[in-house]
Amino acid sequence: MPTPDELYETLEDFVMRMMNLAEADGMDAMVELDLSFSQARTLFLLAKTGQPMSIHSIAEKIGLSDAATGRNVDQLLQLDVVERRESLEDRRVKLVSLTPVGEKLAVSHIDAKRESIKAFTADLPPGQRDDLHRVLSDILAGGTLRPRKNQEHCL
Repeated sequence: MPTPDELYETLEDFVMRMMNLAEADGMDAMVELDLSFSQARTLFLLAKTGQPMSIHSIAEKIGLSDAATGRNVDQLLQLDVVERRESLEDRRVKLVSLTPVGEKLAVSHIDAKRESIKAFTADLPPGQRDDLHRVLSDILAGGTLRPRKNQEHCL
């Protein structure tokens, strides 16, 4: 029986390989637009929340200054992936949301990741597929994967 540390090392290796495989397949559009990591995080945060956010709120969530976030938003505006407008409640506040182009970009990135995972599962030998399904189903049915309080809003 593996120790917790041995299981950790194996699981980390597996998760990192899966993430790398899925990320590589999903990055084509990001690379094509020459998005920075912070710009991509902004795009995915907006996609995840599904509602307009203030620049200050975006900055807090992705860990950048308001000024740096504003510059990222300006560049995303130039690429037509976000739009910015004044808040109806406070005209000093600028709200940022995805344009249809930005929504399509986020969805295509996620779809590419899903297709990578589907391809992985299709390539597994049936016995491994059954074992992995059983183990993951048991884990998901338990309570150990609930987000910790300090991780509930992280990207």
